[in-house]
Amino acid sequence: MVILREGSSILTEPFHWSMSDSDGPTDLAPVDPVLIDLQDEVREFFDWDLRDDVDSAQLLIARVEESEIESWARHNRLATIAHLFRRLVIREPEVAVLGSAIEPEDLTPILERPVLLVAADGASAVLSELPDSLSEKAWSRLVCVVSDADGGDGTEQAVRRSVPFILHAHGDNEQEWSALLDIAEISANPPSLILTHQTPTGIEGMYNPGGFTDGDRAVCFLRALGVRMDRILVMGTRTDYVGRWSGFTQEQTKLQKLRWMARFLDILGIEL
Repeated sequence: MVILREGSSILTEPFHWSMSDSDGPTDLAPVDPVLIDLQDEVREFFDWDLRDDVDSAQLLIARVEESEIESWARHNRLATIAHLFRRLVIREPEVAVLGSAIEPEDLTPILERPVLLVAADGASAVLSELPDSLSEKAWSRLVCVVSDADGGDGTEQAVRRSVPFILHAHGDNEQEWSALLDIAEISANPPSLILTHQTPTGIEGMYNPGGFTDGDRAVCFLRALGVRMDRILVMGTRTDYVGRWSGFTQEQTKLQKLRWMARFLDILGIEL
């Protein structure tokens, strides 16, 4: 079921769009429905209102679809999914998810292998800290950024380099995703977009593959896309301290969020 927008009204109807088997999944559904149930537990723990998540998601989809950026049109967002499916699934590469505690010395060894990269929001900034001989190679391997738009400089660097974004809406990030889209719209080559949300009800043109923080949501997204678990390498993902690519955050609250992140990853079979 999805929420269909018809003028100013909201209707609940089944929604289906099709791609051929070679183009990828039709709905980016979570690999385990528990990943959606756990989002409800997170809201209850932090006393967050589901309505805020819904409102942010509805505003984001409206903002993107009212934009004149051609690559953000719905059919082109579907084409972005197909592109990522071909690059990340059909070719069966190893994929490293870069978390907020990633450091250059962690990344250097894996660049000796043909590993592709997916960054959790601002963690993409680590690529610019690599030696010049490796930095551009690393940026060329960055397939997408999974972001709720609060990653700071690293996120903005990725926007300006036209890296595809898996852009997420939640209850208190409307200002952040709006500012990020402002930057993207004036870029010479705006990044491609796929839109995600964290509500239990489907929203047409958006997806909820599961997850909570950018890091675990990146793994949820990859699994929903069809990347095998044995092809995913999680790096720079910690629960004992806040990584320097986390952006502005209250440390104790962030540590609580990281413990929830670990629960999502545990469902996916990843132990930290």
